[in-house]
Amino acid sequence: MKTIEDLGDLRGTRVLVRSDFNVPLDGTTITDDGRIRAALPTLTALLEAGARVVVTAHLGRPKGAPEAKYSLAPVAARLGELLGRPVALAQDVVGESARETVAGLADGEIALLENIRFDARETSKVEAERQELAGELAALADAFVSDGFGVVHRKQASVYDVALQLPSAVGSLVLNEVDSLRRATEDPERPYVVVLGGSKVSDKLGVIANLLTKADRLLIGGGMVFTFLAAKGYSVGTSLLEEDQVETVKGYLTTAEERGVEIVLPTDIVVADSFAADAPHDVVAADAMPEGRMGLDIGPESAELFASKIRDARTIVWNGPMGVFEFEAFAAGTRAVAQAMVDAGQDGAFSIVGGGDSAAAVRQLGFDEAGFGHISTGGGASLEFLEGKELPGIAVLEQKTEQ
Repeated sequence: MKTIEDLGDLRGTRVLVRSDFNVPLDGTTITDDGRIRAALPTLTALLEAGARVVVTAHLGRPKGAPEAKYSLAPVAARLGELLGRPVALAQDVVGESARETVAGLADGEIALLENIRFDARETSKVEAERQELAGELAALADAFVSDGFGVVHRKQASVYDVALQLPSAVGSLVLNEVDSLRRATEDPERPYVVVLGGSKVSDKLGVIANLLTKADRLLIGGGMVFTFLAAKGYSVGTSLLEEDQVETVKGYLTTAEERGVEIVLPTDIVVADSFAADAPHDVVAADAMPEGRMGLDIGPESAELFASKIRDARTIVWNGPMGVFEFEAFAAGTRAVAQAMVDAGQDGAFSIVGGGDSAAAVRQLGFDEAGFGHISTGGGASLEFLEGKELPGIAVLEQKTEQ
């Protein structure tokens, strides 16, 4: 893939950058600005090169029309604070305000277009509609830089189609993501350990199937673990359970045994009366969960078991928390996994935190991000990479390089 350096002298050049600013909000307050911070190296490099930077991004899931609660105004304000310079915010996506805002840029200045998903053509399944929007985006710029890893698995106008219409390059964020994930999947140093959590096993079926041919150990926690425990014949009380996936999981357990892949499940579970921060809770054996109670974290014995399976690894990929880490009473399992990854890293292991809730947990639980080899900004994109799928936003850049 071509990089920013391959675009040549950028002074005075209008550069359209696709960033991922889908940050969590409490009203209009950004509660985790990790994705904005991750975009800074590419944006700073372009600004220092004298480019006129035009950023397009999305926030939330608007229905293809403007919604005030999904405005990028809080992002523009925070981005300006982090860059130490004003960020002009267009009041529309590609309309009159966007054109005027871009026209008003001087060398080394930056503007942010309003939420790209306010335009229904962005996510349209009709290629001609996406291409039309991409053409309007392309008219605002002279070159395109893809730097939103959280969206490269989507065939969308601002991710895929616009790359076909402008000289295109990959930003440092996406390049670092791809290089890190390839390091962890194409020829990983062993033992290669993958830690999977989060709510649903169905979200990770393809990942598990692919990793059964690559990983040495799979550690399973989070809400998805109860489908695994049910597959072993255990009762899981009122815990999250995907009954329609039990037979699939049984097949995975059999395949893992045949291939010599170690699947590590919790031996104890923290169960609670309800899904609440202050719910009464205690620890029970994983094969003796009481009816009427739900599991909200792996137990202390399991936390130490998981940590021991991580500490001697040379390559570690983690996607999905071990429990409801947002509630302190159910954060211990996730904290133990993160700490074990930091410990392994100090011994030379390479670790990846696979975006989404895992990355949020690292920050919320107070870990130094420098303790991990790589923290991904794209949960869904990193999962599809681990699954072995082609990512359209990457494929289009590679295709243009080959031409």
